[in-house]
Amino acid sequence: MASAQHIRSRPRCSTGLGRALARAVLAHGHNAGYSATKAALEGLSGSLRKELQPLGISVTLIEPGAFRTDFAGRSLTQSATPIADYAETAGKRRKENDTIHGTQPGDPHKAAEAIVAIAESPNPPSLAVLGKDAVEAFAAVAEAERTELEQWRDLSLSTDIA
Repeated sequence: MASAQHIRSRPRCSTGLGRALARAVLAHGHNAGYSATKAALEGLSGSLRKELQPLGISVTLIEPGAFRTDFAGRSLTQSATPIADYAETAGKRRKENDTIHGTQPGDPHKAAEAIVAIAESPNPPSLAVLGKDAVEAFAAVAEAERTELEQWRDLSLSTDIA
């Protein structure tokens, strides 16, 4: 791993922090532990971007959709015994993982090319959403958050000191 001094000494540097589409996963209400760790990366990425920008270092958060990797294949270990209480929440994700391997819409080679293009860009984005499924899921979650924000706007604004 490069030292901070080495990174700062480069004329332009880009670092990418990736996470699965935690916002969409959170919206569906399953796999909370996984989603929480990925959501933490979102906060870390935003903060690092602001801290490092004056040093010429950019941070891009990569939001990939489902790509044909081994994530849902042999590398995924699940308990042999499902828990009935979770059938309608986390259990749905468990069933999904059993059926999606090899059918994901994303091409990992194209994702790698996109990530390299982002890293080589003189002005990389703070957020890169990869794959149609990810774009649609991310947009749906953002729209739902925006709608809820507007529904509670008056109450939220009423909390300021008059």
